[in-house]
Amino acid sequence: MNTESFALDPHRPAWDLLGARGERLSLSVLLAGLAAMALPTLWELSNTVWSGDEQGHGPVILGVALWLMWRVRTQLAALPYAPAAFSGIGLLALALVCHVMGRSLEIVQLEVGALIIATAALLLLVRGWPGLRLALFPLFLLLFIVPLPGVFVQTITVPLKTAVSYMAEWLMYGLGYPVARTGVILAVGQYQLLGADACAGLTSMFTLECLGLVYVNLIGHHSTLHKTLLAILILPIAFLANVVRVVILVLVTYHFGDAAGQGFVHGFAGIVLFVVATALMFGTDNLLGLLRLGRRNVAAGA
Repeated sequence: MNTESFALDPHRPAWDLLGARGERLSLSVLLAGLAAMALPTLWELSNTVWSGDEQGHGPVILGVALWLMWRVRTQLAALPYAPAAFSGIGLLALALVCHVMGRSLEIVQLEVGALIIATAALLLLVRGWPGLRLALFPLFLLLFIVPLPGVFVQTITVPLKTAVSYMAEWLMYGLGYPVARTGVILAVGQYQLLGADACAGLTSMFTLECLGLVYVNLIGHHSTLHKTLLAILILPIAFLANVVRVVILVLVTYHFGDAAGQGFVHGFAGIVLFVVATALMFGTDNLLGLLRLGRRNVAAGA
């Protein structure tokens, strides 16, 4: 009869009487519980917050975070079985309290926060603190899917729309176009374009910041200062890319009419936004690298 030798396994503490099969069973139970918590919340998000333009970045960021978690799956599996039981159970209890409060009081921020806490608890219960540290960045990205309060969104959206409209007016005036602005309304030729909430670029800024942080995390040949500066500069890069998007829409409307500006080109301008932002991010990365190389040469020459 085959028996498992627990004490002789260097990766398994002597007090563990569950064995590999018990570990797989406990992991399956924890994953099933996490899925039971997550599915109703994600379904609600997909039909409410994520269906709008202001916070439609959620599914993209969730997909990126899950992909990063999938990338470290082999490293997680290779870690020794050393669960941090006390911390994991404490976090799991906190996650359950937040989940129950969020569901009963209809506070979706608490529900999403509970999912992040529960995922951290699962990692602690299965692989301990080394496992949590290994998956810390994907867990951090999940904070971006926590829905922003409506008051905060409106507070940020209005000044963003105004700033984007101002920059678009300034650029088009410099190019010689007959353009005028009243608040967030741009008048160019015979057309008047009202800046919608989507034109504020809040969704694109969150998405680009998330993707930029992923890029910063994946590049391993730069200094911490370089990565920090690049992460900070992603926000103005996203803003400038959104200004380019609005200018393109205004130019298309001016030259080809309102139908063209609101048709296929309107959706295509979103692709242009990400292309411009990606090009600016790579350019900024290279520029920071050149500046760092220049400082090294100056220091070496001195």
